[in-house]
Amino acid sequence: MVSLKVSELRKMSEEELNKKLLELTTELMKLKSSSARGTLRKESGKIKYLRRDIARIKTILSEIKRVG
Repeated sequence: MVSLKVSELRKMSEEELNKKLLELTTELMKLKSSSARGTLRKESGKIKYLRRDIARIKTILSEIKRVG
């Protein structure tokens, strides 16, 4: 799993960041539900990186709102 780079995220517009956040959150929910069912195998390590990417995006969005 390749993590999103902060420099790439900072180049995105606020709308693109919100769209990416929604996409990652949806994927995280799917992985968590399959983990709870016990059907998650190879992708179990992906949850950690998704959570970090979501946190990065939320941090950048809050910085944009604070400055803007």
